[in-house]
Amino acid sequence: MDSAAMATRVLRELKFGRVLSAHENVISVLDVLVPGDRDRFNDVFVVFELMPTDLSRLLRSKTVLHEQHLQFFMFQLLRGLHFVHAANVMHRDLNPNNILVNNDCQLRICDFGLARAAFQEQDNLFWTDYVATRWYRAPELIMSAPSRYSQAIDMWSVGCIFAEMLGRGRPLFPGSNAYEQFALIISVTGRPSAEVLDVLGNARVKDFLDALPQQPQRRTPIASLFPNASPGAVALLERLLEFNPTKRPTALQALGDPYFADFRDRLGLGADGTPLDPAEFAFERGAMTSAGMRTEFLREIAVYHPSEAAALLSGAPVRADASVGGDGSPGGGAGNGGPDGGGATGGGGG
Repeated sequence: MDSAAMATRVLRELKFGRVLSAHENVISVLDVLVPGDRDRFNDVFVVFELMPTDLSRLLRSKTVLHEQHLQFFMFQLLRGLHFVHAANVMHRDLNPNNILVNNDCQLRICDFGLARAAFQEQDNLFWTDYVATRWYRAPELIMSAPSRYSQAIDMWSVGCIFAEMLGRGRPLFPGSNAYEQFALIISVTGRPSAEVLDVLGNARVKDFLDALPQQPQRRTPIASLFPNASPGAVALLERLLEFNPTKRPTALQALGDPYFADFRDRLGLGADGTPLDPAEFAFERGAMTSAGMRTEFLREIAVYHPSEAAALLSGAPVRADASVGGDGSPGGGAGNGGPDGGGATGGGGG
C-alpha cells in the first residue's frame, strides 16, 4: 500500500475511534501518544482498551459456548452496529477477527480503517476500492465493477459471522475466489430473480451468473446446514442472509427479533448514534501534503492531550511521551503506518 493510502487509513481509524467510542460495544481509543518532533514524525502510537481475544480465536478454541452466549454476542454486535450505522458509517470489513471479546463476554467492534462515512447527500454510493474480507462480503460486492451499496453490506457480514458462531468457527462461504464465493452464496440462497439483479444495479452480475453451473431457484434450508441450531437462531440467520439488500433487516430491525427479547428488555440499546460532521473527513476529498497530513494527526492527538493542544497546533515545543523518542520513534518496537506511510498505529489492546 502506498504511503498516502496508509496514512489516510490510520487517520480514518483515529477519527472513527474518537467519534464512535461513546458506545460500549465499539472499541475505545484511550490515548494517542505525543510525537517528539511534530514536524517530522512518521509513526503514530495508539492505545486501545485491552481486550484479550477476538471472536475468531474464541470460536476455534475449546471453550464451551451455549446458545445464550451466542445470543449475547450477537445482541452486542448488533447494538454496536446500530450505533455505527446511526452515525451514517459503514464498517465495510466486519469479520470475526474484528470483533474483540473479554473474559466477561463483553464485545467490541474494532478496526475501522476501511470504514466510510455516508453523508445524507450521498444516497447511492459507488466505491471500487477494497471492501470486506471475501468470506463475509455481500453478494452486491462480489463483482469488481463499480457497485451501489448501503449499510446492508454490514448486515450480510453479520449473518456470515452468526453462521460461523453456529458452526463453531466453520465459515459458511469460504470461497477461494470471486466466482467460487458467488457460487457458494447462491447454493444457499438460490439463484436470484431478474428483479433482484436489477436492484443490484451491476450489469456484470448477470454475466457472472451465466458463467456458473445452473443453480436451483429455491433456497437451501438453513436448518439443514445447522441441525443443532434453535428455530429462533435459524429464523434470524435466514433474515440476515437475504440476497436482496433492500430486504435485509437493518441492525435496529434485527435487534427487534424475538431471538433477543430477554437481552433487549434487560440491557436496552445503549448510547444513541448521531450523524457525523462531514468536515471531520474533509481530508478524504483531496490529496494532502505530508505536512497537511501531520497537522490532521496532531489535531487528533491534541484531543487526548488538551493541556498541550495549543503547543501541538502552534508549532511550539511539546513534551514527548516517555515511550516515544525525540525523533518520533518508539523506544523499542516498530510501527507500520503514519503521515508518510513509514509507521502506523500500534495498540495497547486487542
